[in-house]
Amino acid sequence: QLQLVESGGGLVQPGGSLRLSCAASGDALNYYAIGWFRQAPGKEREGIACISRSGGSTNYADSVKGRFTISRDNARKTVFLQMNSLKPEDTANYYCAADYLSPTMSCSFRRRYDYWGQGTQVTVSS
Repeated sequence: QLQLVESGGGLVQPGGSLRLSCAASGDALNYYAIGWFRQAPGKEREGIACISRSGGSTNYADSVKGRFTISRDNARKTVFLQMNSLKPEDTANYYCAADYLSPTMSCSFRRRYDYWGQGTQVTVSS
């Protein structure tokens, strides 16, 4: 079992930066690949970043590649999403999710994620 709590969202200007955190409790975090997802009003949920159990592999959606960086600290049971060069179209509710016993050295948005946080709102506006 795993519980996830996101934090760090807020209002930021276009071109600014924001760091989201995903704090986990319960199981050891190295059992799980972690993904970050987002959903804006009227749009479907989209996967934007994921990191493998070992931290050795990451994947990013084309919409955020080069601007966002996912990282993890298994000892502290925390996953981060560093967001730079933010755009208004990045405005959404962001949440993290955990994929139990996924391949050690890979991650995918297409896999079934077992645990989800409640989300944190990110608004990019002048």
